Amino acid sequence: MPTSRICFRPGLVPTLATLLLFPALIALGIWQLDRAREASRIQALIDAHSRGRPVEVGQQLLPADQLRYYHVIIRGYYDPRYQILLDNQVHNGFAGYDVITPLHIAGGSTRILVNRGWIPLGADRAHPPQVPVPKGEQVIVGVGSIPPAHYFTLARPGPVSGPWQTVWENMDMRRFRRAVPFPLQPAVILLDPKSPAGGFVRKWQEPDTGIAMHQSYAGQWFLLAAALLVIYVWVNVKRVTPDPKESGHETR
Repeated sequence: MPTSRICFRPGLVPTLATLLLFPALIALGIWQLDRAREASRIQALIDAHSRGRPVEVGQQLLPADQLRYYHVIIRGYYDPRYQILLDNQVHNGFAGYDVITPLHIAGGSTRILVNRGWIPLGADRAHPPQVPVPKGEQVIVGVGSIPPAHYFTLARPGPVSGPWQTVWENMDMRRFRRAVPFPLQPAVILLDPKSPAGGFVRKWQEPDTGIAMHQSYAGQWFLLAAALLVIYVWVNVKRVTPDPKESGHETR
């Protein structure tokens, strides 16, 4: 009696699909590994900056990369005329604002924005809370951050001319720069939680460069590629029973 045997007989459609999908899945995994390596580089930069000596910021306008993630120290006076409340900020489940106040850096006309922390919403959005601003010279200690250049907005921002708009939906540095009559450093300083310079709730999140996330995504793409190969082999392996006539045996 003829015995069956296992044969690998790939079909045209599964083969074409595998040839298209397998390289794409591998490429996506490699791309995520590249992003993980870039995130590791940025994390190393953050760690190096956090251990370094604080940067003293003065009148000279600095490139953003010389402020991002650096500990800084600045002397100057708060300018309450151009203070803004950054909307849609949440702390412990409660809505509120981040208070961002320009600091008039001592010795000239240059300002730098200082995020003094979170305050609760108040009675309603139609009546923003009145936020006190300390007078006299302040010594600002904090970490430089660069607001994103692109963001999602629910409403078109108001014009930069006319009365000062206190509540902003996003920290738009370009819009702020156009709206004020003084030079502005390209960063927002996150006021140190221990600073006495007029701060509010300051629980800043540590920068997360997403190393583990990119590595996890890479693993998922590689697993999908491996699963694709397994499925391809599975659907194309068939158990075949030889035809007695082909095997040289004749049945009666």
